[in-house]
Amino acid sequence: MSGRLPLSNDITALGELLIDFTEYGVSSGGNKLFEQNPGGAPANLLAAAAKLGCKTAFIGKVGKDMHGALLKETLEKAGISTAGLVEDDSVFTTLAFVALSASGEREFSFARKPGADFCLKPDEVDYTLIKDSRIFHFGSLSLTDEPARESTARAVAAAKEYGTVISYDPNYRASLWPNQTTAEKWMKAHVNSVDIMKIADNEVLMVTGENDLAEGAKKLNKTGVKCVAVTLGPDGAFVCIDGKVKTVSAMDGPVVDTTGAGDAFFGGFLSGFVKSGLSLSDLTLNDAVEFARIGNATATLCVGKRGAIPAMPSQENVYSLLKE
Repeated sequence: MSGRLPLSNDITALGELLIDFTEYGVSSGGNKLFEQNPGGAPANLLAAAAKLGCKTAFIGKVGKDMHGALLKETLEKAGISTAGLVEDDSVFTTLAFVALSASGEREFSFARKPGADFCLKPDEVDYTLIKDSRIFHFGSLSLTDEPARESTARAVAAAKEYGTVISYDPNYRASLWPNQTTAEKWMKAHVNSVDIMKIADNEVLMVTGENDLAEGAKKLNKTGVKCVAVTLGPDGAFVCIDGKVKTVSAMDGPVVDTTGAGDAFFGGFLSGFVKSGLSLSDLTLNDAVEFARIGNATATLCVGKRGAIPAMPSQENVYSLLKE
């Protein structure tokens, strides 16, 4: 158990909070309809963890508009602290339009030129929240533009100074970067500060330079990332600690919408770590396997419903699935 406990929050995340307008059939006139769903990867992760009994807090920015108001209300209903949420009437809340294929896979189009999420300034970050949390989480979308890029860098540095466990999800979105080279530069920028990392199979080469997924994960261990979880879509995930790898099979369930699947996985994974009470140094491969099982169950239930935050499953449902 960490000597810094008890702390105010289990997980504090910094990053994007936005509206996903998800394709939802067609109108009587034959036009596509889009459903308004609260989302944003760090917020999705917190929602998953909160449903699983963790105390969570969000740091980020929304516009002072109807979408921002909805997002703040959504976080509060999900049990996520909004003490670190900034409302700014000079920028518009970020929007993402999500088209779905027949298999539930997504194609994104962002209204983010600028969007409130990447306008978070360093002096608007509530560093006390980071200091008083077991885990500080961030992704790469807050690294796409200034001033959020600098805000994220300072937050990561502060977490390191405070001894807060740092988790990271590269979460590559091609349309938000000028080119892949720039994306890779910033996606790798803070990896040497990270303790726990979730990375999708299609991101491993970008971040590690390794085509082989297992070798990429082992390379991250050598860089200093204690625990790596590589998600494999419908094939589940594998975890890597101290250069040792173990695969965790996916669970069966209906797929309606894959939005938030990776966030649900990582929220479940981190909730398992929090509840274990283990320190990073005590974490074993078998522990990570158990956390990944919780993550897989959370993701399986999430993709069975539409949206992201609204689709995050209850603790009861997750643990019932794990017993099957």
